[in-house]
Order: sequence, then structure tokens, then C-alpha cells
Amino acid sequence: QVQLVESGGGLVQPGGSLRLSCAASGGIFSINTWGWYRQAPGKQRELVTTITRDGNANYADFVEGRFTISRDNAKNTVYLQMNTLKPEDTAVYYCHAEIQRRFYLGQGNYWGQGTQVTVSS
Repeated sequence: QVQLVESGGGLVQPGGSLRLSCAASGGIFSINTWGWYRQAPGKQRELVTTITRDGNANYADFVEGRFTISRDNAKNTVYLQMNTLKPEDTAVYYCHAEIQRRFYLGQGNYWGQGTQVTVSS
């Protein structure tokens, strides 16, 4: 069974940095697309960034050059490096993966459990 396990969240001061990780495992042939999403209290979940297997990345406007998504295909792992963090970045961050399964199991969408990022003085 596919599972995505996130790590790296925590409390950081404004202007600080965090690096999130998300590792996928279980019957994976390939991961076509990764994404990071976030949800703050009282707000809808929003897309932060995506990256394809070949490394093509896209970012939401609010990132403003502060974040970088990367992936290690050999490890089935995606990362989100977040710099110059602002209080409005406070949210639960979720990783997402579109995965081709082994053994004719087809394609599916999977989510991590979420990790809390809090930016506060």
C-alpha cells in the first residue's frame, strides 16, 4: 500500500527557514507529479508548488521566490525548502503525489498526513 510520510515542520521566527520532506513507499513504479499544498485555519487548501518527474516546477504567486521544490526520484522523496518565512505562511502543509503503481494497479493520487508550520516571534 502506498504511503506518504512527511517531516520537517515546526516553529520558526519570521525570516527563518524550514525544509520539509515527504517520502513515498509501497508498490511504486514511478511518481509522475509531486505537489505541496497548505491550509491555514479558516482558509481553503491552496496549492504551493508542483514538480514533474523531469524536474519542471511551478509556484504560486505568494511564494515570491522564497521557496524551492525538489525531488529525488531514486528515493521517491520530495522536498520543500522554505526561506524568508512570514507569519502568513503558517499552515498545515501537505504533500501530494500522482503515482503509477506496479503490477497493473494503475494510477492514483495520494496525500501525506500533513505537517504543521508555524511562523511566529
